[in-house]
Amino acid sequence: MLGYGLIIPVLYSYTQKFGLSDFQNGLLFATFSICQFIAAPIIGKMSDRFGRKPLLITSIAGTTVSFFLMAFAPNAAILFIARALDGITAGSYSVAAAVIADSAEGHERTKGFSMFSAANEFGFILGPVIAALTVGIHMNTPFIVAGTMSLIALIVTMIHLPETNKHIGKETEQTKLFDFKKIFSAIFDKKIGTVLTIIFFFAISFSMMMFTFQPFCLKILKLQPSQISWLFTLLGTAGIITQLFLIPNLKAISIKKLYSISLLITSLSMLFIFKVESMVWFIFAVAILGLASSATEPLLQTLLSRGVDEKSQGSVMGLASSYGSIGRIIGPISGGAIASIAIPFPFFISGLILMFCFVLSFKVYEKIETN
Repeated sequence: MLGYGLIIPVLYSYTQKFGLSDFQNGLLFATFSICQFIAAPIIGKMSDRFGRKPLLITSIAGTTVSFFLMAFAPNAAILFIARALDGITAGSYSVAAAVIADSAEGHERTKGFSMFSAANEFGFILGPVIAALTVGIHMNTPFIVAGTMSLIALIVTMIHLPETNKHIGKETEQTKLFDFKKIFSAIFDKKIGTVLTIIFFFAISFSMMMFTFQPFCLKILKLQPSQISWLFTLLGTAGIITQLFLIPNLKAISIKKLYSISLLITSLSMLFIFKVESMVWFIFAVAILGLASSATEPLLQTLLSRGVDEKSQGSVMGLASSYGSIGRIIGPISGGAIASIAIPFPFFISGLILMFCFVLSFKVYEKIETN
């Protein structure tokens, strides 16, 4: 995630040298998610059958190669190829989430997912800082550093990560590696269907916002790439405060209620940004957005992991990644199209979608233990 934290704040600015429009940039962002949608459930199920470690190694290796391809891309076509490669091997997050699910139960699992998300947020603190300090050397320097960081992660995984899947090859049912019918029918599952629906719409909203964030900063606030990187650092810092200090100390509130609250505050933050004209208020809104939005991921993963048995954690995390990927296909493309008309408007749309997620969160299936 340190690698992603390095490239995300500068990716939009980097693509400008290739002459990509906002809509084409939306397609570039969506390319990753299109490929991830197909690959994530396959990688998740393969990790159930063959173990977490080999699939995690494959995923991180693909990310490493893609970062270096972007760093030395001679044209926009190579950028698209690099994002596609990263998407095809993009199972690292869902497999790593399955590792957490394998390794803890009950409140310890919630704590584990919070620490997992905090590690990701920490990457989004250091990554943008390094990007801000290195982008002045050359626009491709953050991509080179990102590739190097991913290579280190690959080596550490190969040497130190133990295999956590104690049920290799023992899924509750033998199914195809990629099953469109199962993916789309999962949304009607009584236990996890509502959670998957929220994942889908949340991904649309958040990816639309994240795509719009950079053109908004460049064209409306007139910020430099290094300044945008510092704003991403603020997002990451707010996120890690939530993961390490807020969630662990709010045990009196049920996971389901806490999840609803985080969705509401995230929605209001985006609606507020839509009306922002002052840089001071924009920074304030970004900080609140970081605090609230970072709570949704570990809480959602906890809810999802409690809806299935221990032998299918990789599969269900893969399903979640697929629904997230579909949302992240729609979000940047629609965000790019809307931003071409009016740059701030995607924030308004994102806020409304999240308000719908907030309402839907009250229908999370009651049989999932949430206290």
